[in-house]
Amino acid sequence: MTVPKSEIVGVLLAGGLSRRMGGGDKGLLDLAGSSMLARVIDRIRPQVGDLIINANGDPGRFARFGCPIAADTVPDNPGPLAGVLAGMRWAVANRPSARYILTVSTDAPFLPDDLADRLALAADSGAGAIAMARSSGKLQPVIGLWPTALADDLEAAVRHDGIRKVLAWTDRHGVVPVDFAPVLISGKGVDPFFNANTPEELDEARRLLGLQGGDA
Repeated sequence: MTVPKSEIVGVLLAGGLSRRMGGGDKGLLDLAGSSMLARVIDRIRPQVGDLIINANGDPGRFARFGCPIAADTVPDNPGPLAGVLAGMRWAVANRPSARYILTVSTDAPFLPDDLADRLALAADSGAGAIAMARSSGKLQPVIGLWPTALADDLEAAVRHDGIRKVLAWTDRHGVVPVDFAPVLISGKGVDPFFNANTPEELDEARRLLGLQGGDA
């Protein structure tokens, strides 16, 4: 039995420093007439009960997206685990009936439309506490479904144990990998978790979306 959408809070991870893109909010960059963040929202919003943005600094820059903002709860930008923790804390405080958060990066415009369902099915299998997306044999550490019950454990790991690498923490609890096939764009297989970390990758995403538009 699948997990109801009402029990999943989507968390858009926008708290990074985007150094390889030259700084700033890469999710706000234009991508074929829209922002990368807007495209991710369009993909994820139908799959979850609530959708929030994990971001630091002035929350007003995200006001047009209509999502609550959850800033990191630990200082000094310790990495994506801080965003996962912020999402868990928001869910526990604001949606106590939510069992999971679904995290995704804000620079991945081709996310699967069955991402939440497939991860939730795997997480509920009991084979591991955390379900994580995998493509081409590679785990995607920031694309996952995380039990909110692990919030205290994660906070201790980040704040007191100094853990920064996602897999260093998730391995403690067991990870269920969920394989996703490439998406076809003009006959070409594209990683569904393709992310635009650099200006060159952003240009490639624009090219692919142009091809996708031609298919429509």
